[in-house]
Amino acid sequence: MLHPQARALLDFIEARGIPPTHTLSPADARTFYRERRVATQPLPAEVAEVRDLAADGPHGTIPVRLYRPLGSGAGSLPVLVYYHGGGWVIGDLDTHDVLCRELANGAGCAVVAVDYRMGPEHRFPAAVDDVLAATRWVRREAAALGLDASRLAVGGDSAGGNLAAVVSIAARDAGDLPIAFQLLIYPATDMRRGHASHQTNGQGYLLTADTIRYFHDHYITDPAHDLDWRASPLLHTDLSKLPPALVLTAGYDPLRDEGLAYAEALTAAGNRAMYVCFERQIHGFVPMGKVLDEANTAVALCAAELRRALAPA
Repeated sequence: MLHPQARALLDFIEARGIPPTHTLSPADARTFYRERRVATQPLPAEVAEVRDLAADGPHGTIPVRLYRPLGSGAGSLPVLVYYHGGGWVIGDLDTHDVLCRELANGAGCAVVAVDYRMGPEHRFPAAVDDVLAATRWVRREAAALGLDASRLAVGGDSAGGNLAAVVSIAARDAGDLPIAFQLLIYPATDMRRGHASHQTNGQGYLLTADTIRYFHDHYITDPAHDLDWRASPLLHTDLSKLPPALVLTAGYDPLRDEGLAYAEALTAAGNRAMYVCFERQIHGFVPMGKVLDEANTAVALCAAELRRALAPA
């Protein structure tokens, strides 16, 4: 059964006449997403440092934001490179600022959030190119930033979870970017959108089939790209030798089944992969700790697994 708090949130959205994302222009959808977050997200936690920086990218600089957790001294910290959600179309450093602060403090690690290019202005694989470049930049600049390059994790939610999975595969194949852990929060893993949960959860639970199509069509130009593993990591022919993973899903999420399928594929390929489904929740719930108690539980779980994975050897 849907959690009563999630039901109340959906009822509030309907009562207020808040327009679905797919009815808005990308520019308006971005503004709406940025402004509405204050209704559902907790107040920003205090951290030791927040610094806006620029990473080198293949098509110019990429804005990134570095967080250092409370209580961190001058020593080098493990780091999570985080890619925000928003369907490769909306979202930015500000929409996920609260979550990055919570993960930094909870895991005792630095977080570097990446403001990658998005569609429709910059279509697939621009986001992939940017997050790979930014992550390599973090590793290259680790000493100067007070980070421990040997304890580097990647993570993200939704589209960001997709990008974290893709970076993990690309890093393995290139052999030049050791990754210690991947945090995949309700990740999109199969652009074909054929899993059963796309039907059972496709209407009425915030993220709808119409909005998923809107995001897909603003990011993907060629239907053949749906079969490219950089868009659909579940379709990669070799998922072995990848970093340990936590895959987190929500029971009333259209993406639930492809998240589970990815966790199962990781395990079948011989990787350590933990899977947790918050059965009573909706897509996008994790940053919404102001109105959803289980969101805070999910953040604490993610932080605890990060802390464990990034502990000194």
